[in-house]
Amino acid sequence: MQTQILERMESEVRTYSRSFPVVFTKAQNARLTDEDGREYIDFLAGAGTLNYGHNNPHIKQALLDYLSSDGIVHGLDFWTAAKRDYLETLENVILKPRGLDYKVHLPGPTGTNAVEAAIRLARVAKGRHNIVTFTNGFHGVTMGALATTGNRKFREATGGIPTQGAAFMPYDGYMGEGNDTLSYFEKLLGDNSGGLDRPAAVIVETVQGEGGINVAGLDWLKRLERICRDHDILLIIDDIQAGCGRTGKFFSFEHAGITPDIITNSKSLSAYGLPFAHVLMRPELDKWKPGQYNGTFRGFNLAFTTAAAAMRQYWSDDKFERDVQRKGRVVEDRFQKIAAWLTEQGVPASERGRGLMRGIDVGTGDVADKITAKAFENGLVIETSGQDGEVVKCLCPLTISDEDLIEGLDILEASTKQAIG
Repeated sequence: MQTQILERMESEVRTYSRSFPVVFTKAQNARLTDEDGREYIDFLAGAGTLNYGHNNPHIKQALLDYLSSDGIVHGLDFWTAAKRDYLETLENVILKPRGLDYKVHLPGPTGTNAVEAAIRLARVAKGRHNIVTFTNGFHGVTMGALATTGNRKFREATGGIPTQGAAFMPYDGYMGEGNDTLSYFEKLLGDNSGGLDRPAAVIVETVQGEGGINVAGLDWLKRLERICRDHDILLIIDDIQAGCGRTGKFFSFEHAGITPDIITNSKSLSAYGLPFAHVLMRPELDKWKPGQYNGTFRGFNLAFTTAAAAMRQYWSDDKFERDVQRKGRVVEDRFQKIAAWLTEQGVPASERGRGLMRGIDVGTGDVADKITAKAFENGLVIETSGQDGEVVKCLCPLTISDEDLIEGLDILEASTKQAIG
């Protein structure tokens, strides 16, 4: 396996290739193949970008048909047939059945572009600068989004330039079980001497992916929505990793029955690994002037095509989401058993998550790294998350077969015992 050119020329900033140092050549659904012909089960799925698996045949065919017809590939923000089809499908398949009414802003193609656009829109709409965010949150690494991201590793990479415009509050469970973190937030909002500038918006993940699969309680989310309404604060749900079915609903906030003012989606939005993001906003919040938020890649016609195909294929009824929830219960059960075994061995561990966004907290990054390294040796690609990388994190494709899911879980269990035993 030749890696010399890759090691010599690629920047030291690379990450995943350090953990998985092979050259991959092809992939299908939940399986990756390297150039030596070895197969791996994929519990990473592009960090949540491939919810519908690698080279999904339904979505690939739609893409190939579009390309073979000489459809528009790049068109700035021109109106195209692909854009029209995407917006019609989004409205009819996703929004209307959920009783949602949003306008669509197509910013640049990444999640951090969507967050930048969302927080800037909130400031324009409300005429205030402050954005409230939460401990362990991750919203991107451009300067505006980075101000709302908690991890010190990313914040220190600015070279000393301070991030501005955001105030951190404790996420659900951050202060320990039984501590109501929203009471602190609410008290500050009502205290003229509390030091909290009145926010334009709150941005929150219902499940913190990079933060360690921290799950916000449904009652906590409902109360957060009420606080925002009571204080004229916009509620932004960052659904970049937790959305597009990852938690068992298309939008992760559906479990709580809340209605955000603004939603950001990216990652699996294109359904095929193509770069794509959008911001959904209540119509009355669309305060943009033409060209006020700009970019060369505002929407991507290939991604419009694949996204629309996925929505029609998987979200026209509730069959797919029920299957995701079923698989989530399988992973939950196995993760609980692995966590119990670890605890018996003197390594305190716990399982957490929602749907097929799940993790095992093993306490330290060293332990988690040993487990994931051994898993890779045994043919499973799985990563870690959390402030110290202490959570072994499962983001397998939602379309994974039961056979591959069980085999992957078997590998993880065996690898855990090999790494710790």
